[in-house]
Amino acid sequence: MNTMHFYKYQGTGNDFVMIDNREGKFPQHDEKLIQRLCHRKFGIGADGLILLQDHDEYDFEMIYYNADATTSMCGNGSRCAVHLAHHLGMIGKHSQFYAEDGFHEARIEGEQIHIRMVDVVGIEEVESGYFMNTGTRHYVRFVEDLTDYDVMGVGKKIRYHEAFVPQGTNASFVEMKGDEVHMRIYEKGVENETLSSGTGVTAVALTVAKVKGLASPITINTQGGILQVSFRQLKDNFYTDIYMIGPAVMVFEGTVFV
Repeated sequence: MNTMHFYKYQGTGNDFVMIDNREGKFPQHDEKLIQRLCHRKFGIGADGLILLQDHDEYDFEMIYYNADATTSMCGNGSRCAVHLAHHLGMIGKHSQFYAEDGFHEARIEGEQIHIRMVDVVGIEEVESGYFMNTGTRHYVRFVEDLTDYDVMGVGKKIRYHEAFVPQGTNASFVEMKGDEVHMRIYEKGVENETLSSGTGVTAVALTVAKVKGLASPITINTQGGILQVSFRQLKDNFYTDIYMIGPAVMVFEGTVFV
């Protein structure tokens, strides 16, 4: 039986198994292995698995797998990828990397990592909420009494709603307390509520700016911690220079049987 070295990271409560795959040894098409490594009873346990790989044009490539082995862009995961790349000596304080949704810039300022997200064109009003793509698909709904809100039940219904087939969508629920923004999220691929989401926080910030008129930067309170999103709005429904800002923490490292 072979062993593989890994790093365990968390970014505002989103946790990841991280693997340095520059030698290309990880079996990327082994969905059962990815699912097992992310399983909280039979594996390491994580919301997703991230591979760091070499790229011909950029400092590195980040490949992200949800816990069910589907792929997507992951905002919190990208901050962890930048932190690990810096730890491994692959990058300095500034970097450029490639992810499923394309090219990103990043910079490290103390404990905060700034990730430039893709431009967002179009925020649609649908199903009593707002829908957009911030690197992956997100739905946002304003609610009251967020603490007791049925995020799992309502989130699952929205995730599989006919308005979002066949890809489905993540579903974020937001409560405003004055100008304070609080959110909870149901994530597809994890198929559960998670403590945070970087692409979800980005969607929430842009929705709050559009609907409530808050100006950049916007601070978002997630269950896993505080994130900030800055952006420029060039015209109605077009947002650019979007940066998602927050911490990334290496929790431990070790080896696992594969």
